[in-house]
Amino acid sequence: MQYFETIFLEEVDKFLETLDKKSKAKVMFNIRIAEQTNDPELFKKLNINIWEFRTKHLRKQIRILAFWDKTSSQKTLVLATNGFIKKTQKISAKEIEKAERIRERYFKEKMININRKK
Repeated sequence: MQYFETIFLEEVDKFLETLDKKSKAKVMFNIRIAEQTNDPELFKKLNINIWEFRTKHLRKQIRILAFWDKTSSQKTLVLATNGFIKKTQKISAKEIEKAERIRERYFKEKMININRKK
């Protein structure tokens, strides 16, 4: 059963291109598993709005931040906002703030588009 569908925003696509082939494959594999299982080891809540996809590969802690969009009755989306290699125990507040800004902009633009269609 697929719990959600992941959509990669442009910044995540660019980040994934910086990874070596095997690391990128591992990240994609873990995201697909998280979509099917909702495993907290692979997809963890950081705060009220932001979640992280977690991948450990070749001693690297690869993180992709994301948020939920449950506004559609047909499917649940998770939008991946930004990615980085985690170098300390704590997640950078700067990375979380960036994900929050992207989330705010996404929903603002979505509301504008909905209002235009009316």
